[in-house]
Amino acid sequence: MSQLLANCACSSSKIGFQGVQNVMAGETNKDVLSKNTDVFGSNSGGGLRGKLNKVVLAYSGGLDTSVIVPWLRENYGCEVVCFTADVGQGDLEMDGLEQKAKASGASQLVVKDLKEEFVQDYIFPCLRAGAVYERKYLLGTSMARPVIAKAMVDVAKEVGADAVSHGCTGKGNDQVRFELTFFALNPELKVVAPWREWEITGREDAVEYAKKHNIPVPVTKKSIYSRDRNLWHLSHEGDILEDPANEPKKDMYMMSVDPEDAPNQPEYLEIGIESGIPVSINGRKLSPVSLLSELNKIGGRHGIGRIDMVENRLVGMKSRGVYETPGGTILWTAARELESLTLDRETIQMKDMLALKYAELVYAGRWFDPLRHSMDAFMEKITETTTGSVTLKLYKGSVTVASRKSPYSLYREDISSFETGSIYNQADAAGFIRLYGLPMRVRAMLGKDK
Repeated sequence: MSQLLANCACSSSKIGFQGVQNVMAGETNKDVLSKNTDVFGSNSGGGLRGKLNKVVLAYSGGLDTSVIVPWLRENYGCEVVCFTADVGQGDLEMDGLEQKAKASGASQLVVKDLKEEFVQDYIFPCLRAGAVYERKYLLGTSMARPVIAKAMVDVAKEVGADAVSHGCTGKGNDQVRFELTFFALNPELKVVAPWREWEITGREDAVEYAKKHNIPVPVTKKSIYSRDRNLWHLSHEGDILEDPANEPKKDMYMMSVDPEDAPNQPEYLEIGIESGIPVSINGRKLSPVSLLSELNKIGGRHGIGRIDMVENRLVGMKSRGVYETPGGTILWTAARELESLTLDRETIQMKDMLALKYAELVYAGRWFDPLRHSMDAFMEKITETTTGSVTLKLYKGSVTVASRKSPYSLYREDISSFETGSIYNQADAAGFIRLYGLPMRVRAMLGKDK
């Protein structure tokens, strides 16, 4: 089942608000349910676990979030407003959502197109920073959660909700990412995380609960993988992937062809970059969404951007995931290659060190942390002159650089050439080496004296 917004592999059960747990004083569960309940179990006096007025639920239309709607009404006696964010997961996942939401008992469905904001304000800053988690992961899901959670806070304000809810489980990272964003943007909002509260333990329990409450069960084919898709990537977890010794099946991949089946002829692609941000493909300026979408198609047909990794989740356990990031891999390669021209040695080293921390903050859900904001200001300043173009060669899963150009290039052919130049006098190297190697000479002399 897709992980559009809910059914996320999310983190520790001790993080964030655990749900309003107080059963109304002096009343049994039977007393509570007897008060003006409707078919979904809502009532004006409260629910089994307390009383909330209105809850905004991150909603995907799948089984889990369809069941969460009546569960919230039954347990908190609240109105439920479903929210769906379009971050590029595809039209199929958006079809019929309003009908499904209302059939589950929601008062309304709010849909917001966040694609441009997602790419411009989240993906591109991470790209500019060179943020990669644990050497491989380009942070596809990590970047998407804060933009979705931010929109949920906005919707909660618009509709007058006093709480928000998500469908993340208690074992993964996403519960942290959602809830830290809620805390940062509106700490007064209550957070309800059903997977940390209810007795439902799996799909069969959820189906039974849905039938009991007359909720239409989504009749979609159950995927054997847990997937999350957006404009940047597609992730795969679960099934045979849970054993790191198993090779992924060929038919698992959806965004990219097998490199063995990719075209036998390479394709050359020129990426234009301005101040560390990609702006064009082969000289054509495109919007952020259009640019990334086109690169996903191009990279996908050449088998670009497949990553298989075992990562350390924030909650301490290891997990194995396979990621498809065709367009993102192309852009990441282009940005790094251009920086080799425009940044000096000390700057590159400092940027690379900070990029590790930047990626860690994003992975851990700390997008709105002042530290990330401050680091982002550094990245923006340091890449002011990272402007130019990079031509890449795409061939059967590989991305190699063919050309780099920049008006701010620090590379000087007249200096770097092996031929004698007027700026660099090779004889000067002798004095430099003597001074640079002085500590080593002194240590060696110390050893001889003894």
